[in-house]
Amino acid sequence: MTTQTMTAPTSDLVQQKEAAVEGKTSSTYTISDTLRAEVKDLNFWYGGKVQALNGINLPIADKKITALIGPSGCGKSTLLRSFNRMHDLYPGHKYQGEILLHPSGKNLIEMEPGLVRLTVGMVFQKPNPFPKSIYENVVAGLRIRGITKKAELDERVESSLRGAALWDEVKDRLHTSAYGLSGGQQQRLCIARALAPKPDLLLLDEPTSALDPIATAKIEDLLSDLHKETTVVIVTHNMQQAARISHYTAYMHMGEMVEFAPTDNLFRSPQKEKTRDYITGRFG
Repeated sequence: MTTQTMTAPTSDLVQQKEAAVEGKTSSTYTISDTLRAEVKDLNFWYGGKVQALNGINLPIADKKITALIGPSGCGKSTLLRSFNRMHDLYPGHKYQGEILLHPSGKNLIEMEPGLVRLTVGMVFQKPNPFPKSIYENVVAGLRIRGITKKAELDERVESSLRGAALWDEVKDRLHTSAYGLSGGQQQRLCIARALAPKPDLLLLDEPTSALDPIATAKIEDLLSDLHKETTVVIVTHNMQQAARISHYTAYMHMGEMVEFAPTDNLFRSPQKEKTRDYITGRFG
């Protein structure tokens, strides 16, 4: 994969199309990092009628954290869940466009959903450990993949729990119920469970919104180390959190991608009026 220049999508699709016809772009940003994924002209309809995403374009840098921010109902969680085809669990929804996974170039929208979820892990807003032991929670995805050798399972459990900064806290009680963990520990266990199959992407949907400040700080510290090995896309309602932990930030509004830039650039000198209004608290 090589450095790519991505067109930063405007909130006006008509202007974008006219600019393309004229052989120019309305705004560009050069991604100096290698790409792990790339959203191209993605549209999505709930029930085939209500359009929730409108012409989304977004580059995802490899081994970096990309944050999606915006007001409630702007489409950020809808976009995140498109990466691992969570919407397919409900009838009547419709995709149009591409989510390309690099370096293979495979379009996640066209792949079998079960296969997609083996390569794209997800952690939800509230911790959702399975009613099983800590050990069995971590190996759940590995067993689905047909991995049965105890030595390999043991190695993945330890490496995944270490990756989630949880190993030292649970190594002596791996075969006890996951429900015995605190809320913050349960969320880190869910991250370990998502990491065990070695996903190409790790999706986090407001992973700290249900946690106290101490547990939130631990998750943020974890993500600061985790991105060195794993590409992370996070939805957060907390702009300060996005500023603290992400390398790139995308601002969404009413199902459209308003602005995308390195996090420091977007918060210090946003180029779009809608972004400035949201960041400064005038809107949202």
